[in-house]
Amino acid sequence: MAPAFARAIEAFDRHLAVERNLSEHTRRAYAADLRQLAAFLGPEADPTRVAAADVRAFLADCHRRRSAATVGRKLAALRTFFAHLVRTGACAADPSQGLPAPRAPRRLPRPLAVDDCALLLDGGPAPAAPRDLAVLEVLYGAGLRVAELCGLDVADADLSRGELRVLGKGRRQRVVPLPSAARAALARYVEDARAGAAPGEPLFVVRPPAPGRPARRLGPREVRRLLRRRALVAGVPGRVHPHRLRHSYATHLLDMGADLREIQELLGHRSLSTTQKYTEVSADRLLEVYDRAHPRARRARP
Repeated sequence: MAPAFARAIEAFDRHLAVERNLSEHTRRAYAADLRQLAAFLGPEADPTRVAAADVRAFLADCHRRRSAATVGRKLAALRTFFAHLVRTGACAADPSQGLPAPRAPRRLPRPLAVDDCALLLDGGPAPAAPRDLAVLEVLYGAGLRVAELCGLDVADADLSRGELRVLGKGRRQRVVPLPSAARAALARYVEDARAGAAPGEPLFVVRPPAPGRPARRLGPREVRRLLRRRALVAGVPGRVHPHRLRHSYATHLLDMGADLREIQELLGHRSLSTTQKYTEVSADRLLEVYDRAHPRARRARP
């Protein structure tokens, strides 16, 4: 990578961490997008001399290999980066300004059915291990993002009150309640593997640490692998991933009559419009049930 780009990305990352208080996950994604731009422009590239044509060519190259949503995210990273350079006086003009974001197809969340969630948690020929069951129950019972779950420390779980203190996107904190099944599964796991752990240690670990050794925090990749394995054992069809459990949590709450504003708070969404997509999912599900069950809705067979 060109040295000028490397220095600019490093300074930009410090700005995102200190002044914008963005999460490590977001900063890592921004840095990866900027490194891709630097590699595309070549070893002599200078971020203060990038032209709008360079940015357009980079995005066009990405568009041949990536989805519209991914290209849109890369453009957002470039806009933030170049706006920072303009604001600090390193750059006279923003080469990404005025470039339209690609139109991504609108996709609704695909929640699991309630019965499939029950299968995942309780079904299968063998019960899930205490840690795995606690992970599954917290993902579905509290609607956490996988990064939020992996970032939990021992002190963040208040089992006496049945609550979790969660650090979400933008490093915003929220408190989420745990349903009784998740609370019981988490208590069993803590007693089994984290009894005596210091408050600042990770709540979910890869395995109980040896005496005198630090615990290794469970990572998103291990959680995804755990979930795929459990879905296979329990016989839950389709692709099952942590965010699909979050979608299921929100949709099932809405189906049971929860208020949209309350769901917004529980999910940690900044905007209500982000939460409103679940109303469309619930409406679609109601129409499916109606089409299947109501005698006046059955379509004539060809």
